[in-house]
Amino acid sequence: MNVKPSIVNSRAYNKRIVTIWHYILKKRYLYLMCIPGMIYLIVFKYIPMYGIIIAFQDFNFKRGILGSSFNNFANFKQLFGSEIFYNVLSNSLILSTLRLIITFPIPIILALLLNEIKKQVFKRTCQTFMYLPHFISWVVLGGILTNFLSMEGLINTLIEKLGGQKINFLGSAEWFRTVIIGGNIWKEAGWGTIIYLAGLSSINPEYYEVATVDGANRYQKLWYITLPGLANTIVVMLILSVGGLMNNGFEQIYLFQNGLNISVSEVFETYTYRIGIVGGRYSYSAAVGLFKSVVAAVLLFSTNYLANKIRGGSLY
Repeated sequence: MNVKPSIVNSRAYNKRIVTIWHYILKKRYLYLMCIPGMIYLIVFKYIPMYGIIIAFQDFNFKRGILGSSFNNFANFKQLFGSEIFYNVLSNSLILSTLRLIITFPIPIILALLLNEIKKQVFKRTCQTFMYLPHFISWVVLGGILTNFLSMEGLINTLIEKLGGQKINFLGSAEWFRTVIIGGNIWKEAGWGTIIYLAGLSSINPEYYEVATVDGANRYQKLWYITLPGLANTIVVMLILSVGGLMNNGFEQIYLFQNGLNISVSEVFETYTYRIGIVGGRYSYSAAVGLFKSVVAAVLLFSTNYLANKIRGGSLY
């Protein structure tokens, strides 16, 4: 008896649906735990994407999004014709690239060092002190850094006592990026070790035992076992970091920005705040934000593609 292909495909499809539902019911508590996160993403990430429309409008508060008139790409023409925009783009790319190059390896190094500590009490204590700054807001950390780096602060006092000249860290364009990157390392480096420590814990201990029997020293174990075992985690984190290359963070930049370092401190976050919230140019600031998001998406997909081609491993 011949069965039509369409009927066979329909039965296979229905069987697959039933299998999926059985799996969801089996893991129902895990999916229930995902619901708050999904609601957050929908409400605060996906629904606001409707507002992207104003990047192509002359937005008016009285008329609203639906009532405002479209001006096609006038905001983008103004954007790409502005010299300030290219200065902002340059500042954002330079700062974010330096941040990526300098800060990305540090959590890996810290995780490797922590992994070598055998005394668990000392290891947990070090982890706690490294994690702690992550839970402190930038407003508080900014005040602490300001006290340390001011002309009469601890750092300049030490420099003066050692016979050097005081440095205006907070009012100097040359030192602005150093202060931002240093503060970011202090706040986030310890927290970034969590994922790498989890990756290290997944490496089979038998590999190290076999390497010890074969006469491998600590550095050889690190090079041939530990780093290859962390390779996939490093690739995924690198892809995510490159995808966020255009994001420099508003709070930290805004806290340390002033008239003396504005030439290097004006990035997309502070620029859109100044022209959008303060200046009331909502359509223009939406165009700037959309441009930044498109560039970030291109960087994310490009890095993922290259990682897949070079290593055979990628984010998706």
